[in-house]
Amino acid sequence: MLQSSDAARDLGVFRARDFVAAGYSREYLRRLVGRDEVRQLGRGLYASAAFDGDENQSLLEAALKVPRGVVCLLSALQFHRIGTQSPRLVWLAVPRDTNFPRGEKQPFRFCEFSKDSHAFGIQDHKLTGGLIRVFSPAKTVADCFKYRNKYGLDVAVEALRDGWRGKKFTLSELVAAAEVCRVRRVIQPYMEMLT
Repeated sequence: MLQSSDAARDLGVFRARDFVAAGYSREYLRRLVGRDEVRQLGRGLYASAAFDGDENQSLLEAALKVPRGVVCLLSALQFHRIGTQSPRLVWLAVPRDTNFPRGEKQPFRFCEFSKDSHAFGIQDHKLTGGLIRVFSPAKTVADCFKYRNKYGLDVAVEALRDGWRGKKFTLSELVAAAEVCRVRRVIQPYMEMLT
């Protein structure tokens, strides 16, 4: 059995139940927090004191707090380094039947997606401290066109142009994503400008 501080370091950012699943008690976790070997990041969310994190730590925390959530829209653009968007909140796509976390003030913005749209284009990314789920660049661009009335057509066009120039997706990937998001006719004139 690993030492508890080693387990906390290996888990990166973790929930209390992850620590218990590794074979340790909640009481022992409280003791580690008291000895400053583990930091409490939020309600039920912890990290080893040796864990520094990176620019994606907020995405990792969101993935742990909302397991069915997928990083989407402006947060996905920033993760894929497409465009100039720098959101203050983490944007998460959830299926329409999901109950959102309540209670403490959440640094998230939720978008409800249909079952098909939520399941399409998910990529798993291993980060320092854990795993996150993010929509692919093509799906993210298609989502920006789908929600263009909320965030502006300029955001969607910038994402399309910048993603295409950066070779973040192929035309066939973009067409498939646009079909799922039901924005193929909307995005078609802008795609024609690219080719």
